[in-house]
Amino acid sequence: MAKSELSRRKFIGKTAAGLVGVAVSSSGTSMGAASYSRIIGANDRINIGFLGCGSRSSDHQRMVKTSEKDKNIGVVAVCDIWKLNKEKAAANCKKLFGTDVKQFKYSEEMLIMPELDAVMIGTGDFQHAKILAEVVKAGKDCYCEKPMAIDVEEAKLARSAVLASKQVVQCGSQWVSDPVQKKVRDIVLSGKLGQITKIEQVWNDNGPRWHVPNDPDVAAIREEDTDWNRWLLGKPYVPFDPWKYFEFRIFRDYSGGITSQWMSHAAGLVHFYTNTAIPDSMVANGGIFGWPDIRQNPDTFQALATYDDAKLLYSYTSNYANKFGDYTCIRGKDGTLFSHGGEGSARWFFIPEHLNLTGGFDFYEGMKETINKGKAEIVTCEEYGMKLGPVYLSDENKYHLDNWIDCMRNRSVVPNGNIHTGFWHSIATIMATRAYREGKKLYLDRTKEEIVDHPVAV
Repeated sequence: MAKSELSRRKFIGKTAAGLVGVAVSSSGTSMGAASYSRIIGANDRINIGFLGCGSRSSDHQRMVKTSEKDKNIGVVAVCDIWKLNKEKAAANCKKLFGTDVKQFKYSEEMLIMPELDAVMIGTGDFQHAKILAEVVKAGKDCYCEKPMAIDVEEAKLARSAVLASKQVVQCGSQWVSDPVQKKVRDIVLSGKLGQITKIEQVWNDNGPRWHVPNDPDVAAIREEDTDWNRWLLGKPYVPFDPWKYFEFRIFRDYSGGITSQWMSHAAGLVHFYTNTAIPDSMVANGGIFGWPDIRQNPDTFQALATYDDAKLLYSYTSNYANKFGDYTCIRGKDGTLFSHGGEGSARWFFIPEHLNLTGGFDFYEGMKETINKGKAEIVTCEEYGMKLGPVYLSDENKYHLDNWIDCMRNRSVVPNGNIHTGFWHSIATIMATRAYREGKKLYLDRTKEEIVDHPVAV
């Protein structure tokens, strides 16, 4: 294991015990159903089930297919409360894997399968935490899509359930397993940039994100073909609404939208790059400016956070009415790491501060002369083996899935997207969501693990 990865393991342990005040209680975490799980041997086939079979679950199925042979994994079940989704997923598994899988409407029915080893959760944002807790209590390993939670108490519930279990959990912020992002982390932690005081992420789109006016699923579903009360999963009752059912990301009760979806990746990467965990303060602003349709969550958003011990300001921005100029910029006193492109971009540049390149982000002209002088580190970061890569990489990330599978076989190794990283990105994005909605500067009380509207005495 690389030295940097060993340091990360130590940091996770230290942070779990101190910075975020992890305290595990056995109350409410009965493991009675764990008897259904089996011991996975080094060469045993790992059997996976898909829980929540919408569009992201289709991605999960393709991810599993890419690793089916070299990781010796297969699929045995699909579960969705909507009849059509369940049947589509079963048909897709038959097409991809050549096998007939069992179909379930309710998770508790699937989770008692003795041959089921692991579950991939692809449900709505607000459902992840509770279902994650259910899965690990049933003795199954779990890959849980991000955000891990959109509610502080539910984030704590999920974390406690996972830590009280023996299960291997990978949260779906996949870029923490990507080799390019690992190289970025190595450069940051090497000290080559000097003191880092600011990280900026600007990730955009141009379109009515997460709203499809002629959504075929909305037209197809009937209340009698699903279980609306089960879908609400404890949320206040409202009459059946197919738009909320399928487009939960744009409705306040079920998602933060930009924060839950994109910023969860973004904040998770900041934590990954810098060995930090949850901001100390957060402000946010924005609105529904470009797409005044049925959405309740903003299409234009910006958040500013501070990490006090690291002396770091973090800026996150998304705009869904203009997609020009996506970038990430990590600013150190001695150098800058800059990437063109949004989430997952592999087009990174290292720019030493002493070169004093003019023109800000228009550094290409200045680089031409520098490149001609042989200072190729600006373009390729060769000493870290980091070639100039594409702006877009698929989020069907084999590296992240394989990391989870490897950790399931070697159960002493912590996954890259473990429950602590999931908790951290959840709290960061919950702070941003609330700061926007409440119009307040919010703070984290690390001792009580509460979000408050006043500075916290140290």
